[in-house]
Amino acid sequence: MSQQGYVATPPYSQSQPGIGLSPPHYGHYGDPSHAGSPPGMMKPAGPLGAAAPGGMSPQVPSPPGPHQFGQNGAHPQGHPPQRFPGPPPVNSAAPSYAPYSPSTQSSYPSPASTASVTQLASQLNAMHINSYGSGMALPGQGLPGPPAPLFQGLPRPPQPSIMQPGSQVLPPPPTALNGPGVSPLPSSTHRQDGLPGPAPLNAQYQPPPIPGQTLGTGYSPQQAASYGPQMAGGQLSYPGGFPGGPAQMAGPPQLQKKLDPDSIPSPIQVIENDRATRGGQVYATNSRGQVPPLVTTDCVIQDQGNASPRYIRCTTYCFPCTSDMAKQAQIPLAAVIKPFATIPSNETPLYLVNHGENGPVRCNRCKAYMCPFMQFIEGGRRYQCGFCNCVNDVPPFYFQHLDHIGRRLDHYEKPELSLGSYEYVATLDYCRKNKPPNPPAFIFMIDVSYSNIKNGLVKLICEELKTVLEKLPKEEQEETSAIRVGFITYNKVLHFFNVKSNLAQPQMMVVTDVGEVFVPLLDGFLVNYQESQSVIHNLLDQIPEMFADSNENETVFAPVIQAGMEALKAADCPGKLFIFHSSLPTAEAPGKLKNRDDKKLINTDKEKVLFQPQTNVYDSLAKDCVAHGCCVTLFLFPSQYVDVASLGLVPQLTGGTLYKYNNFQMHMDSQQFLNDLRNDIEKKIGFDAIMRIRTSTGFRATDFFGGIFMNNTTDVEMAAIDCDKAVTVEFKHDDKLAEDSGALIQCAVLYTTIGGQRRLRIHNLSLNCSSQLADLYKSCETDALINFFAKSAFKAVLHQPLKVIREILVNQTAHMLACYRKNCASPSAASQLILPDSMKVLPVYMNCLLKNCVLLSRPEISTDERAYQRQLVMTMGVADSQLFFYPQLLPIHTLDVKSTALPTAIRCSESRLSEEGIFLLANGLNMFLWLGVSSPPELIQGIFNVPSFAHINTDMTTLPEVGNPYSQTLRMIMSIIQQKRPYSMKLTIVKQREQPEMVFRQFLVEDKGLYGGSSYVDFLCCVHKEICQLLN
Repeated sequence: MSQQGYVATPPYSQSQPGIGLSPPHYGHYGDPSHAGSPPGMMKPAGPLGAAAPGGMSPQVPSPPGPHQFGQNGAHPQGHPPQRFPGPPPVNSAAPSYAPYSPSTQSSYPSPASTASVTQLASQLNAMHINSYGSGMALPGQGLPGPPAPLFQGLPRPPQPSIMQPGSQVLPPPPTALNGPGVSPLPSSTHRQDGLPGPAPLNAQYQPPPIPGQTLGTGYSPQQAASYGPQMAGGQLSYPGGFPGGPAQMAGPPQLQKKLDPDSIPSPIQVIENDRATRGGQVYATNSRGQVPPLVTTDCVIQDQGNASPRYIRCTTYCFPCTSDMAKQAQIPLAAVIKPFATIPSNETPLYLVNHGENGPVRCNRCKAYMCPFMQFIEGGRRYQCGFCNCVNDVPPFYFQHLDHIGRRLDHYEKPELSLGSYEYVATLDYCRKNKPPNPPAFIFMIDVSYSNIKNGLVKLICEELKTVLEKLPKEEQEETSAIRVGFITYNKVLHFFNVKSNLAQPQMMVVTDVGEVFVPLLDGFLVNYQESQSVIHNLLDQIPEMFADSNENETVFAPVIQAGMEALKAADCPGKLFIFHSSLPTAEAPGKLKNRDDKKLINTDKEKVLFQPQTNVYDSLAKDCVAHGCCVTLFLFPSQYVDVASLGLVPQLTGGTLYKYNNFQMHMDSQQFLNDLRNDIEKKIGFDAIMRIRTSTGFRATDFFGGIFMNNTTDVEMAAIDCDKAVTVEFKHDDKLAEDSGALIQCAVLYTTIGGQRRLRIHNLSLNCSSQLADLYKSCETDALINFFAKSAFKAVLHQPLKVIREILVNQTAHMLACYRKNCASPSAASQLILPDSMKVLPVYMNCLLKNCVLLSRPEISTDERAYQRQLVMTMGVADSQLFFYPQLLPIHTLDVKSTALPTAIRCSESRLSEEGIFLLANGLNMFLWLGVSSPPELIQGIFNVPSFAHINTDMTTLPEVGNPYSQTLRMIMSIIQQKRPYSMKLTIVKQREQPEMVFRQFLVEDKGLYGGSSYVDFLCCVHKEICQLLN
């Protein structure tokens, strides 16, 4: 499999027909205003600022642009300073090219470029983003006709020959010339994955193409012909690609056409190719360091000794052997762990291992749990721990003889010896106070202030609770749920309800002292729903009437959480608070908040304050909640600013969920809210959890992101963790790693089940280690990288200016790609952009992250919305963050009503929409149905049951049930998209050229943002320029 991607060329001395590029202009991506920059002075390209980082390259002084990445800029507090390090000077990079044979890279010297920009088209269009299969060319994406030429500009006289600084940095790698098994062809004409490649186009010599040259699959001969000469490794040239000397600056400014978007890597193409090669197949986890199918690919996962990628995904499945290598590549080493992930019905659920009073077998030294990485020796009497190498005695109850290959005879009968994931029944040693836990409780806490009563919200909640309480989660083998329930209502004071089963009517007790909350009753507050059903229904009918005449508009908030926690503490059980709240808590009480929403702070260094809680009351409250196993889930119904950054802190730190419904309107929003409530109550969840990550020697977990609380550096504490919550863990070296033993990770979660049983859930994963950078790049997973970058950036938002964070992200992107270019790609002109196969779409996804409203404010997005999105991303798994940053956009007008398959997605860009089309966009929080002005009337009739475009009512949030195939297929597609997602997506109908289209456009993430934020094409140019700076 070739490693090479994606290439762009410099000005050389000699003119060649058909291929060429004029000398680049600094900072000049289609904006003539920058063209006249004096030599050595760089203007920022686009809002991200693409100036070179200060101190980045010892040879070139850093240009004075406004957007310098200070190499010694502030580091986020609480982050190890190496989190976003500035790049090392180029000359200190590790020696290039240790010989490496298993999967040698192929990349080719770029064709010489010429004076005239106009002729670049053929070269660009032959651009081949490497391995979409083996050497499949990108432009064959099924888009008709050759793309337009890249840049049109004035012809320029041939340049004097300029030796490119990049060309000295890149001697040919030994493998390409004399590595094992290389054919006698010159290295550049030989694709190392065994496909003949095109000849190099040198300035001096142009050999004929090799006969019978292979065109990538997916390419018709006519298509290939229309794209000009086939260039392996795809050449892509930009103006501004190469920092030139003054001679190259002279000449008239160029009027440029943008890069053709069809010629740059497409996320859709990458997703579709992975589906084509790996979809629907069985993926067995039997070998170390395998890269799993993408999160967007449906397959059946078979646990054969490593945890399923549904539970753990890594940023790379091959760790570098040394910390120097890790620093050189700057690829974060991280795992995104979703310990309670939902497993589809066609995969085996986790086995439960019960050793009775003996409890799980563990290493005496490092306390790792028995797993497939333990090696049995001495006839089975002892075992060597795979994590710390300590040799332990096998407990007598666990002894078993070994077979002829040293494996225990019961290897396949014991889940903990043959599987990557399994559970243990925990003994009393693993329980609080060494006694079995009580089953958890759910407490429902309803804000009954004036506005909630008036808009019908309280009545809606009370009605719905009668239904959802029938569906409380229960252990699989049990008839009824063991969960007990309790009810509190509140405004400025708290009302507790006694719903004991022997009462004829519920009783209310009022607590007015919100400064020192106590629980006024123990017996009758938490009850079994089945037993007290009639009293509870009675209460739920009475609550809306009881407060119907209340004019109380002020509310408290912290005392509500305090009350719930105290009730759980008194009952000595873990549990979950469901709080339904709608306003800023302004009443006199702990946790009282004021409106501090200040637009003047935006784009200043003080902007970070908007993401920090106003008071430390909520932080200490969260700490108490975690200590008592009290998880808080908050349903917010704000009609104005409510300070999500403060109110959302307890839900985040206790492993709860925050749901937000702006300007809640009964007829439009109730369905979305009810779906969320039902889903939240029924989902798989563990309580009072502690997670520990153990690693083999040589590296360790250093940083954790998620809905977690940490009292020390190793114990990840969660009041609860559910099937949608992920914890992202970063690893750092503390010694060398060995290639033969690999890197082992064991995640152990101790928790209480919904039935009150204490268990341990274990996930094990083995990764490869290599001293070759190429292996590291080959095993990366871009979706997991973006999950990591998003969380580390969103954590840093609390401490650092956003501009600094954005610059660090651009810088690190360029650094990772420059390191690949320098150490793994075959030599080629320095102004070529070459992307590793596994990171082809890193730039487009990174640009989506940079444009997210958390990192880049937009006037129409409220402070609360930004705080909300920040919080959601912090607990997302890889599949959710992938969809959130790069939404799914489906053409609906091409639906095949006979098929159940989803239509193939298209790229998120306005240029992909058509007036005759209807498109569905989803990002996990929102769903839009966009209607072109010339949408086919029969489709409109079929979906909306109205005769024409003009008749469609855009206020609807659910599609009408029209009994025809179009309507049924579209509704089925929407439910498939919704199925696996943690939040219910509210549907918005958008008509082309009407006002709400502005909101929809923000989700077309490949386009330029309305309020700043580069287009994908511009960002690629910006990153490319950064890389060139780094390589010089």
